[in-house]
Amino acid sequence: MAQSIKGIKVLIVDDEPNILQFLEMGLHNEGFQVETAQDGPEGIALAETFMPHVVILDVMMPGMDGFQVCQALKNLKPVAVIMLTAKEEIEDRVKGLTLGADDYMSKPFSFDELLARIQARLRNQFPHLLEEVTIGSFVVDASRKELRYRGRPLELSPTEFELLKHLVFNHGYVLSKSAILDQVWGYDFGGEENIVEVYIRSLREKLQDREHRVIRTIRGAGYRVDLQ
Repeated sequence: MAQSIKGIKVLIVDDEPNILQFLEMGLHNEGFQVETAQDGPEGIALAETFMPHVVILDVMMPGMDGFQVCQALKNLKPVAVIMLTAKEEIEDRVKGLTLGADDYMSKPFSFDELLARIQARLRNQFPHLLEEVTIGSFVVDASRKELRYRGRPLELSPTEFELLKHLVFNHGYVLSKSAILDQVWGYDFGGEENIVEVYIRSLREKLQDREHRVIRTIRGAGYRVDLQ
């Protein structure tokens, strides 16, 4: 599991398995601790034990809809609720906000926009959580796009920062080139997989990782960060 950002927890409640899987993977790779539920009662029960800071909540679910779930969640503890809907109905938006929802997004939506809205809610409701993350010898400051290794600031390009952050958050796991391309460069990247090798080589130089003990090459599989 990726290192969580200061223990920030996100619960996703949606009856569409594809959306659950997509959001869980994306938020996990951003460093959040993530749990999922496929219906309202399961989401409420999970919230009582998981105690999320942010809930991504679908409105249109069978049985107990998102409005009822939102109201129940707001009675449990302080939590930021971002509601998802396939409809653009003003009445639904007003109803959700009246019941305590903190934000509202219409499907389909971009992951980057959802991430920005999560971060906005965290800055507004849980500002104390958005601090530096220490993972082994690495310190990641996602808000400033800064990364330090053994106390030394690394001079990284934006892509190098995202790549190293992704590797560090998933330390101990072997990540294939294709998986790295999807998460760092994006699913619509049209270039060659060899671009990953070029950036890995640059990162090793900046980490002074001449013997490849920090970023290891797993032959035929990909790359793995080992914490020092």
